[in-house]
Amino acid sequence: MATKRIVLAMSGGVDSSVAAHLLRNEGYEVIGLFMRSGAHEEMACATTAGDLPIVGGHKQGCCSASDAADARRVADSLDIPFHAVNFRDAFGRIKDYFADEYLAGRTPNPCVMCNNWLKFGKLWEYAQQVGAEGIATGHYARLVHVDGESRPALVQGVDAGKDQSYVLFGLDRDLLTRIRFPVGDYNKSEIRAIARDVGCRLSEKPDSQEICFVPDQDYAGFIRRYRGEFETAGDIVDTAGKVVGHHEGYEHFTIGQRKGLGIAFGTPRYVVSIDADSRRVVIGEREELACRELVADRLNWLVDEPARPFRCQAKIRYLHAPAEAEVEITSADHMRVHFDEPQYGVAPGQAVVCYDGDRVLGGGWIRSSRS
Repeated sequence: MATKRIVLAMSGGVDSSVAAHLLRNEGYEVIGLFMRSGAHEEMACATTAGDLPIVGGHKQGCCSASDAADARRVADSLDIPFHAVNFRDAFGRIKDYFADEYLAGRTPNPCVMCNNWLKFGKLWEYAQQVGAEGIATGHYARLVHVDGESRPALVQGVDAGKDQSYVLFGLDRDLLTRIRFPVGDYNKSEIRAIARDVGCRLSEKPDSQEICFVPDQDYAGFIRRYRGEFETAGDIVDTAGKVVGHHEGYEHFTIGQRKGLGIAFGTPRYVVSIDADSRRVVIGEREELACRELVADRLNWLVDEPARPFRCQAKIRYLHAPAEAEVEITSADHMRVHFDEPQYGVAPGQAVVCYDGDRVLGGGWIRSSRS
């Protein structure tokens, strides 16, 4: 039987490095692919201009030249082909989305978009060009066979603390048969142990916590550099409309934010809403954040599209605990999610993902919410 060829996205981290080892041990012909974003060149220019810091002696962020070098060393040690491909134009689409969402007063999720457009879009295009039958990544998620279904189900990874199924809800359903998640059946500690056992020098490399094109976590600074100067300063008001302060730009805020408001009240206040048109940031007490219902659009289903209302557990952000809810499909591309209990910090622009236990059913992008 011919050996199956698979293209693995290698980021230079421990997860994708161990994924390469696991796939090779399963008998796959593995081709490693590092996706260059072009961000490290921009970081170098910005740092020279004094815009970005150098932390710990090197520029921070994933997709850097040092990450590419780490990935290549792992590929060499496993004797698998390795290619670093420039996807700068594709990353530019993600940057456009990120900046546009913030300037519209929404909270973007570039990791989901990166998966949809790049890691499982461009990656599969490349795989087809090199004659591969599938693609793989180091995500903590699993694909399992379900009796009577032609496609595998996307389910949560074994390690609940590292599960990444939420950011994968937007995958093309027809692509599920072509994808592998080798590390999804392991806990993170087991992955690091495997890396140590096989002599991988990345076994203790910290996980990247940054958005690759915003390595200093200064989202507002990135938007100014990327889009130029916009007039986004305005008033901070309470839920009754009373002006209680001034802000330097609404892109500094997100729904549910408590710290960094620049105003002291004696009791905690939270960002309740953001109005990009008036440039007003509305703040209130925690109870005023309570949300019973949301509307989402741009839906994507990994199961047959539901024909009638259904029960599920819904996540409104990556680190949110799934909450019991009822979902109604209201049109071809909209759904209403009604929660059994109020949820806090529901932010337009984020994804809402529907689960049945540990299985991802699908989801969409939060458009609006109400108490």
